[in-house]
Amino acid sequence: MIGRMWRGAAIGAANADAYARHLGETVVPALRRLGGFRGAHLLRAQADNKIELRVLTLWDSRKAIEAFAGQDISVAIVEPEARAVLAAFDDFATHFDVTSFQP
Repeated sequence: MIGRMWRGAAIGAANADAYARHLGETVVPALRRLGGFRGAHLLRAQADNKIELRVLTLWDSRKAIEAFAGQDISVAIVEPEARAVLAAFDDFATHFDVTSFQP
């Protein structure tokens, strides 16, 4: 399994909440229609008024990620709705091999 990690930041809870809604209502449903998509997680960390956001999506393979991101899977896909509520975001995504340990 491959984990795809991307980072953004929002100013204020309203913008972070708007991004979370966009991710949950638009992005994740679209990803569910792609073969090899295995799930998504949104991580939030608040520091004063700035909220760091990390998105981790899980995929069967790099080939499956290409169906979403294109041939260069390091390029981040940041839709206009996300850009409108984020103060900053990475133009790239990082990929990791995932090893899971069960409790």
